Amino acid sequence: MNAFRKTLIASCVTAASFAPAAHAEKFFGGSSISILHSNQYQGVEFDAGGDGGMEYEATYFTFENATAHNWGGTFFFIDRDQPQGDLEGTDEVYGEFAPTLSGNWLTGQDLSFGPVKDVVLAGQYEFGGGTEVNNYMTGFGLVWDVPGFNYFNTAFYYVNNSEVADDWQTTVTWAVPVNVGPALFLVDGYIDWSTSASDHESEFQFTPQIKLDVSNFWGEPGVLYAGMEYQYWNNKFGLDDTLIDTQSSVSALVKFHF
Repeated sequence: MNAFRKTLIASCVTAASFAPAAHAEKFFGGSSISILHSNQYQGVEFDAGGDGGMEYEATYFTFENATAHNWGGTFFFIDRDQPQGDLEGTDEVYGEFAPTLSGNWLTGQDLSFGPVKDVVLAGQYEFGGGTEVNNYMTGFGLVWDVPGFNYFNTAFYYVNNSEVADDWQTTVTWAVPVNVGPALFLVDGYIDWSTSASDHESEFQFTPQIKLDVSNFWGEPGVLYAGMEYQYWNNKFGLDDTLIDTQSSVSALVKFHF
């Protein structure tokens, strides 16, 4: 374990010990399982002409857990992809764990200004995938008060990558409910932008989901959703168009919360 990782772990442990458990308050906690399917995913293809990647079909199974506390929050997901066709049998598992620590709680002061409700310390651990990454991200985030949104957050990270040169990443996450007559929809998603480095290109991902709250029709809102996910991913995996094309995929989506 290198010095950076030791420092990151020690900092998290120290920060978590600042307040006794009696002062901790949980606002929200929940888990979900999602299934996504598309035939428009982009994969790497090595060829002499350098003519980009290959389009393939796959199903993704994803488990997510999110919590919100007065001290901050956590988000964890792990997914398994099952490609079909020529890539059948090349399943991969990838996950992320992203905790935040509230600046308002940590300092005991109101750090809000303008539309910003809180300034947070932010971290993220990425693991798995085809190259078995172990990436550590540290930075800070802003929690925004945007009318009509369930949440709108931005985060800025330094990324200690295990397989490629280190870089920087900006992340935006959001969720907004939309009512259309008796139908309830949730539009949520994220944007990731990371910088280039000596051995990889800059990446850009835009991934919104539009989901109908199906279970609301029988009086249990927020349990079962169905809809679609769109993903635009330029320089996927930090590779240019000699190895992989820009992904512009639409996936069918079912999501169950518990």
